[in-house]
Amino acid sequence: MNSRQSAMLALAFGAFAIGFAPVFAAFALKPEYGGFGPASIGFYRILFALPLMWLVLWITPSKLDSLSKSQKRPIGLLALSGFFFAIDLVSWHWSIKYTSIANATLLANFAPLWVTLWARHLFGEKIHTRFFIALGIAIIGATILMRTSFQLKPEQLLGDLLSLLTAISYGSYMLTVKKLRETCPPQQIMAWSGLFAVPIMFFAAMISGESMISPQLNGWAILIGLALISHFAGQSLIAYAFGHLPASLTSLNLLLQPVFAAALGWLLLSQAMVGKQLIGAIIILSALTIANRSVKSK
Repeated sequence: MNSRQSAMLALAFGAFAIGFAPVFAAFALKPEYGGFGPASIGFYRILFALPLMWLVLWITPSKLDSLSKSQKRPIGLLALSGFFFAIDLVSWHWSIKYTSIANATLLANFAPLWVTLWARHLFGEKIHTRFFIALGIAIIGATILMRTSFQLKPEQLLGDLLSLLTAISYGSYMLTVKKLRETCPPQQIMAWSGLFAVPIMFFAAMISGESMISPQLNGWAILIGLALISHFAGQSLIAYAFGHLPASLTSLNLLLQPVFAAALGWLLLSQAMVGKQLIGAIIILSALTIANRSVKSK
C-alpha cells in the first residue's frame, strides 16, 4: 500500500470517527446523560483528548529531530490551528440558535469550497473543472441528506453569518493543518492545537452560562467517547491524510462525515433514514468518485 492509498484509508476512517460526533453530542445534550450545553461539550471534547495527544507526542519518534530549531515548533501556525478549530465549534453551535438547521447545515458545508479556492493560491494545487462540478454536486447531496430546506429570512441573518463563519473557520483550520504538515507530524499538530483551543472553548462555555458539571456518570462517559473517538482518533487520522493528499481533495472527502453520521443516527438513535436521505448519500458518494477520478486523471 503506497502513501496515497494509506492516506485515503486514514481519511475514510477519520471521517467515520468524526461521524460519531453528532451522535455523542445528541446523547450529551439529554438530561439523563448530563444535559451539557453545546459549548461545554466542545470544551470537554478537546480537554479529555489532550492527555492522550501529549502522551502520543512524547512517546513517538518523528522527523522533528532532523529539523532546525526554528522549524521544530511553528508556534504561530499551531496557535492559529487551535484558534480556527475552536471558532468552528463555537460558531456552529451558536448558529443553530439564530437560524434554521437547514441554513446552518447548508452554509457550513461550504468549507470544502473555501479550502479549494485557497489551496490554488497557498499550495499551487491545480484544480480540474470536474472537481468543481463534483464539489457542487456533493454540497447538494449533503443538503438533501440533512433533510434541509434552505430559506433566507432577515431575522435569521445573524445565524446565517455564523454558519458561514463555521465554514470559513473549519476550512481555515484544514488549510493551516495542511501547511503544518509540511514540517510537523500529525501528533504534534493535534497536541498543540488542542492546547490553544481549550481556553477559547472554556471562555465560550462560561459566557454562554452553560452547566459544565453533572452528577450523571454516563454523561461523562459519553464525553470521553467523543474526545477519544471523534477528536483524538478522527482528527488525528485526518491530519495524517493532509500530509499526503491535496487539501482540496481531503476537504471534499470529509463530506463522508454526514453520510456516516446519518447511518450512525439510524443505528444508535433510531433516526430513520428516509428515501430522500438515501438519495443524498448516493449523490455525495457519486460526487466523491468524480472528484477522486479528476485528481487521478491529471
